[in-house]
Amino acid sequence: KNPRGDFVPRTVLIGGKAAPGYYMAKMIIKLITSVADVVNSDADVCGRLKVIFLENYRVSLAEKVIPAADLSQQISTAGTEASGTGNMKFMINGALTVGTLDGANVEMLQEVGKDNIFIFGMTVEEVEALKQGGYDPVKYYEGNADLKQVLDQIRDGHFSPDAPDRFHNLINSLLVHGDRFCLLADYAAYIAMQDRISEEYRSKEGWARKCVLNIAAGGFFSSDRTIKQYASEIWKAVPVPVKRDKKKDDAKEAKEPSAP
Repeated sequence: KNPRGDFVPRTVLIGGKAAPGYYMAKMIIKLITSVADVVNSDADVCGRLKVIFLENYRVSLAEKVIPAADLSQQISTAGTEASGTGNMKFMINGALTVGTLDGANVEMLQEVGKDNIFIFGMTVEEVEALKQGGYDPVKYYEGNADLKQVLDQIRDGHFSPDAPDRFHNLINSLLVHGDRFCLLADYAAYIAMQDRISEEYRSKEGWARKCVLNIAAGGFFSSDRTIKQYASEIWKAVPVPVKRDKKKDDAKEAKEPSAP
């Protein structure tokens, strides 16, 4: 609406892949690349917004992207347990997290504190209550002009002029078939949090401080601590001390050639 406004420039990187028979996943990827085509060719937003889809996202790409990221988006609906270990990798590399109260995000919040992570959206209990009360995604669609415009543009072919009905099934999954993951219910909170993130990013010192605190707090997620806790609380395994024969170890070390 106002591409010349005072925005914090962003490059949005989205990585993923879809199994051959996973139709909806393929359509989501197609939508991402279609949005990228429109955004990246729009002179009005040049230098302000860029969208890139990382094809066949894999470890070799993650090794480049994760250390470079400022913000990690872990936005699966609370209770779906879809937020795994990727968020921790971003965390220990200094990226701040915007996320829901799902999966490992909950533990990250506990370790780094609410002031150093951007948590938004419903809790598990709120999601369950919403569904039990008869969740109506159309109410959120009709009640939020910006959200309605976004979905209408996708549905009406703004991002697919060669095939205006290409993304009808995606929109139907939200408005006709019940929006299984309650995405529309969390939309307004997500946008409000992104506005807050943009403002906080303007403070280089404040943002850097949060990054350092995230890196420090990430130590909790080390494999050593995890295995020790599993052994103690789940496997009920007791550590077995290993007796060391110091004379034999010293003699062995003396025989080994020293490093050049």
